[in-house]
Amino acid sequence: MIVVHHLNDSRSQRILWLLEELGLPYEIKAYQRDAATRLAPPELTAVHPLGKSPVVTEEGATIAESGAIIDYVLRHHAAGRLAPPVGTPDHEAHQQWLHYAEGSAMLPLMLNMYVARLGEAGAPLHPRIQGEMANHLSYVDRALEGRDYLMGKDLTAADIQMSFVGEVAGAFGQFATYPNIAAWVRRFQDRPAYRKALGKGGPYNLGPKD
Repeated sequence: MIVVHHLNDSRSQRILWLLEELGLPYEIKAYQRDAATRLAPPELTAVHPLGKSPVVTEEGATIAESGAIIDYVLRHHAAGRLAPPVGTPDHEAHQQWLHYAEGSAMLPLMLNMYVARLGEAGAPLHPRIQGEMANHLSYVDRALEGRDYLMGKDLTAADIQMSFVGEVAGAFGQFATYPNIAAWVRRFQDRPAYRKALGKGGPYNLGPKD
């Protein structure tokens, strides 16, 4: 059985969502952030040297990084669900989204969060960060034009991997500027599997506000 080493209020929430969408059995081993530093506890380093979450373990295998975990679950457990068929153009586009989420899209969002903590010392960096945020969020918003999900009318694993990008954009007050992202986030947050994963994962500040 898949064991999800789940850190509260983190990217590992989307792995729980993935498993719920697929209806797969899994076990959660929960970890709590330090209340003061918001860092992961040192116990996670016993699972993976980086001490980060998400990490999944199954039958002696240990897989870190959200994209790699999603790819592993799709190949071993999805039976063709939540991804276009291998060898099709849609499959290549889907793979791009899986890598783009953390490889490019999250960088300016994370920089925005960290640099904001510097106050005036971070001011010289703000124009470049804001420009990169606009570049990437505009790209995603255009991709969602006329679509329910990134690949069309049906949810795929690309949406699950990219969900954190959309939710963080919302936390930064970007929904008014990017209405397609806003509608997409509301749509996937209303899915029963998403809601069920929230119930199992515990507090998640980026979840629906209702």
